[in-house]
Amino acid sequence: MSKDFVVEIIGWLGITAILTGYLLVTFNLIISQSIQFQGLNLFGALGVIISSWAKKNYQIVVLNVIWFVAAGAGIYQILFK
Repeated sequence: MSKDFVVEIIGWLGITAILTGYLLVTFNLIISQSIQFQGLNLFGALGVIISSWAKKNYQIVVLNVIWFVAAGAGIYQILFK
């Protein structure tokens, strides 16, 4: 398995996690203030960061670093509120 293939899979898993979280919140299956939603965003952003960094797509890296930090802050608030 090549490095490019692994990076591609990581990126797709990240996007899948972010979209899954969005759909679950949209259809009221989870709430946005849940560990599940924030965890999907955290994991998803990390996957997209890895994939975008490898492809030198730095605008998407910056977007997802912010997304990652926001999800981390959300998890912190849920756990230590």
